[in-house]
Amino acid sequence: MQNNELIISVSGMRGVVGRAFTLEAAIRYVLAFDRVIPPGPICVGTDSRPSGSLFEEVACAALKSCGRPVIRLGKMPTPTLGVVIRALRASGGVMISASHNPPEYNGLKLFSAEGRIIPSTIGAEVLRRYHEGPQPECHLTDPLRFWGQDQFSPMALMYHLQAVLQTVEATRIRARRFRVVLDCNHGVGGTLGRRLLEELGCEVIVIGETPDGNFAHIPEPLAENVSSVLPFVRDREADIGFCQDPDADRLAIIDHTGRYLGEEYTLALCLDHVLRHRKGPVVINCATSLTSERIAQIHGAPCYRTPVGEAHVVDGMLAQSAIFGGEGNGGPIDPRVGLVRDSFVGMALVLDAMAERNAAVAELADQLPRFCMLKTKVPLAPSALPRKFDELEAAFPDAHSDRTDGLRLSWPDRWLVFRGSNTEPIVRLLAEAPTQSELDELCQKAMSIIR
Repeated sequence: MQNNELIISVSGMRGVVGRAFTLEAAIRYVLAFDRVIPPGPICVGTDSRPSGSLFEEVACAALKSCGRPVIRLGKMPTPTLGVVIRALRASGGVMISASHNPPEYNGLKLFSAEGRIIPSTIGAEVLRRYHEGPQPECHLTDPLRFWGQDQFSPMALMYHLQAVLQTVEATRIRARRFRVVLDCNHGVGGTLGRRLLEELGCEVIVIGETPDGNFAHIPEPLAENVSSVLPFVRDREADIGFCQDPDADRLAIIDHTGRYLGEEYTLALCLDHVLRHRKGPVVINCATSLTSERIAQIHGAPCYRTPVGEAHVVDGMLAQSAIFGGEGNGGPIDPRVGLVRDSFVGMALVLDAMAERNAAVAELADQLPRFCMLKTKVPLAPSALPRKFDELEAAFPDAHSDRTDGLRLSWPDRWLVFRGSNTEPIVRLLAEAPTQSELDELCQKAMSIIR
């Protein structure tokens, strides 16, 4: 798959602006969404990418052409949109964002009235109507059907801020006066991120606070992409460093020595802290580290796995009445705040854990069950996947095999996932084992088959 092809699923679309992701595609997708959800206003937000304002205008115009009221929120984090939809009792939402994709990308994420990424049943109907094309009842050029001014919600960030603050003991965090580095990378997390951390009594040093989309490094907050931030955290003698992706639904953590703890430990640290105070089911996806699964076992909490994707995790959380969930890509989901991956939830809970246990984040991380993980990308045509699945299953006959989402081969202390990406034109190989040597052996055998 080339980068001039549209990546489209039941919960959203994204692509390179001007190639695959065009104004026409955005209009058709928004109109399809309008026809599926109930009557009522739709909230529209955008991340900081320069193309966002244009697609925001187009999305609002398309919705209003069908007589749909629009609550225009401007630049804001994706999890904030979810909170605001519920607070304002809107019928749904459209977030203009390509999340962690490179800067040349943009896209659309669709939200239901529950303030979550739309479930697959609704998404499949949107997708069907998108492929049908525009319908006659919507005329973008008909001035008689065009709504006037948008509604605005200046309180949007405050709804989110208050919801997050209610999940932690703010007083004990304030007493610690943590020094925190926040790398927003010129995404939309800076305004709320600074406000939240200052409300928690932190001394805040923000990198890339201006939400102009001029990313200082590759947007996905992986170790190799935030290498310049690691020594910055150490040299500023900060207690912790936080790195967000452009729409602020993902969070990576750096300890006071400048060590990259990563995205997997965001969910694990939050989960451990929550389960120390509340008991109940948790839900993670099939590619999330065994660390989170072991934490649930230690605390006596049932742990359920779903296919990769925020919508699937939320479906699982609702089905199991989960008290917490998320994905190992740095996306904790706390239903007390919202049903969206949320970097602000991650920051607040980790600081609360540090304050309660009077420990550095490095110490908290080192106390968690530890495994070695590999996440890599493989050049392979999607048409070859079924045959490779068969070959991998034959090569690992002692593994439990699950094809719910790609192929997952698992053992009690290790696993291997091979699947097409939902957000990029690639195939992903993910694996985990107790030691590096065991991980290397597992991956070498798998790669010899895949290649």
